[in-house]
Amino acid sequence: MKTGRNDRNQSTTRYPSPLGVIRLSAAEEGLAGLWFETGEDPADLDLAEQDLPVLDETKRWLDIYFAGHEPDFFPALHLIGTDFQLEVWELLRRIPYGETVSYGELAAQIAANRGIKRMSAQAVGGAVGRNPVSIVVPCHRVIGADGSLVGYGGGMERKAALLKLEQNSWTNVNEKAGL
Repeated sequence: MKTGRNDRNQSTTRYPSPLGVIRLSAAEEGLAGLWFETGEDPADLDLAEQDLPVLDETKRWLDIYFAGHEPDFFPALHLIGTDFQLEVWELLRRIPYGETVSYGELAAQIAANRGIKRMSAQAVGGAVGRNPVSIVVPCHRVIGADGSLVGYGGGMERKAALLKLEQNSWTNVNEKAGL
């Protein structure tokens, strides 16, 4: 995962997912943005429409994902954020396919990594909410302390659908294995 400053030398393309059109943006270094189009998208629409290899790789990743399988690779990433946001986004990438964690669990992990007593779950939630590469960096796998679905920029219906897709994939694998 490469990190850097925000620059306008990015390319964009669209991906027609089962949950709606997804906009992808990338720099030469890697995927910089992935979000569901809402019809109210900001000035990012003025990015050049072209395919970079990382955009093609991300489309292939999404094809596998939406077919109900866990992709066995990650597209190159070019995430831009604060050190804290980057730390949270790296933890998001480590949440196993088909599993969920709470904001509090992520906060406890960051506290442990930093050798401090506690970290604010709200601060973690703020960083999760600024994740520029949803689905690939799976912020949809973060839930409330009580197990409820909370907060997702793509909408709660999509969050539920993404989690269901992953759960159904695990159910199918377990049934085939006789578990």
